[in-house]
Amino acid sequence: MAVNLVEYRVEQGVAVLELNDPPANTYTYEMNKALDGCILDARMDDAVHVIVLRGAGEKFFSAGANIRMLSEVTPQFKYYFCLHANETLNRLEQTPKLVIAAMNGHTVGGGLEIAMAADIRIAREGAGKCGLPEVTLGVLPGTGGTQRLARIVGKTKAIELMVGGTLFGFDEAQRLGIINYVWPAEGWWERVMEYARSFCPPNKAAKAVGRIKRAVQTGWEIPLEAALALERENQQLLFQSEDAKEGLAAYVEKRPSNFTAK
Repeated sequence: MAVNLVEYRVEQGVAVLELNDPPANTYTYEMNKALDGCILDARMDDAVHVIVLRGAGEKFFSAGANIRMLSEVTPQFKYYFCLHANETLNRLEQTPKLVIAAMNGHTVGGGLEIAMAADIRIAREGAGKCGLPEVTLGVLPGTGGTQRLARIVGKTKAIELMVGGTLFGFDEAQRLGIINYVWPAEGWWERVMEYARSFCPPNKAAKAVGRIKRAVQTGWEIPLEAALALERENQQLLFQSEDAKEGLAAYVEKRPSNFTAK
């Protein structure tokens, strides 16, 4: 029976994408194609408002690229493999829906590169370590790691962590600003899903959440004048939404909003 390398399901407005190649959930070109397809499915589904990424099992979110696979393919294949991985994570980052990386275990190498393409990262306390140790293999973090880590922790600290190949616990990653939350293991997944659903209707205006994400993720890479124009365009789209009318009316009428993601 064929195994889905990325399990996909939708639960109450939340699309769960589970990397599924135990024990370490290392990714191949085949897994990345599956992940790319799931990202597009979640993007195009109007019933999906939040995307949550996790690893199968309890030990690993992902240990990154499958090293055996990389050792057996040509340099040209490796280049196109990295190019496709970049394109996949860019698609995830630019999708105007909130993305949460649920770091349920070790999150190292390309696994951390996937997590850094999410908007919010939540780790399970005591579940593992993270870091970008590619230098120990004689290569660099080639799935966006050199760029995203520097944007998260700053240039100097990013270089220090990567040239040292340092692995560190989730608490240290939170201190560095790589992880947003470290939550206790007991009830962790239920809490992650509850948090994800808090950004879905009727709790939040999901379109506004997505457009805030889009304005920030795209805007920080372009000149301020262009970024402000992007902000205005996203705002104009929201002004035309039913949720904006509802939110303004609820404020005036001093009652809770009932958002519908329309």
